[in-house]
Amino acid sequence: MSFSDALSFSDTLVQRLARAQHVAVLTGAGISAESGVPTFRDADGLWQKFRPEELANVRAFLRNPELVQGWYAHRGEVIREVAPNAGHYALAELERMKPHVHLATQNVDGLHLEAGSTNVAELHGNLRRIYCIDCGTPADEHDLVVIEEGEVARCTACGGLLRPDVVWFGEMLPEEAFADAARAAMLADVYLSVGTSGAVYPAAGLPIEAKRHGAYVAEINIQPSEIASHLDETVLGKAGEVLPALLQAIADF
Repeated sequence: MSFSDALSFSDTLVQRLARAQHVAVLTGAGISAESGVPTFRDADGLWQKFRPEELANVRAFLRNPELVQGWYAHRGEVIREVAPNAGHYALAELERMKPHVHLATQNVDGLHLEAGSTNVAELHGNLRRIYCIDCGTPADEHDLVVIEEGEVARCTACGGLLRPDVVWFGEMLPEEAFADAARAAMLADVYLSVGTSGAVYPAAGLPIEAKRHGAYVAEINIQPSEIASHLDETVLGKAGEVLPALLQAIADF
């Protein structure tokens, strides 16, 4: 595999992407961090304030719903204050440039949809969605206002606890979303892994699966991921800088 600095990606990547009919993309926390969304794994990330087992599993939620709802309500406020960056918009533009583009994301902020991407598999859910743990009735941030008064947010239909529509530890990924992402990986001519640590499975296995099926696989990251050695190329840089330049390069090809 090869390594290159931002904006010095290989001619092979440009050529393969310019000719590709099927492109698949996996994004992780790195692209959202460029918009100001805190990550979980950095030294100053969100997990540093609480242990994951306190917040991100059903048992913890049932044991202390006020804590978990309050923390996720705060995360929701943070996300509503940020906006997509140039990397998000470049991926939305790529969808308009190519016949078949499938984007799978590990992020729960909804920024890809806000940027205009339409063919998106949200592998870990979406923090902007809320539902009742008992009856499944959808809710919204207005139903969480009672948290500020020290109350537990409950469903207006049945009184059940409200939870974010995100995948917690011990839960399966959305079956249909992951199946779509896996299918896209197998069909891809080019696969882009953007801002991912390569540490969270099963999503981290998608770029490797794409390579096994013949795709040219490149990752765009500020540092090599844990799976970088298995891929064809690593471009070291920010998604918001590399992706727009890459799109310009294929437009000029």
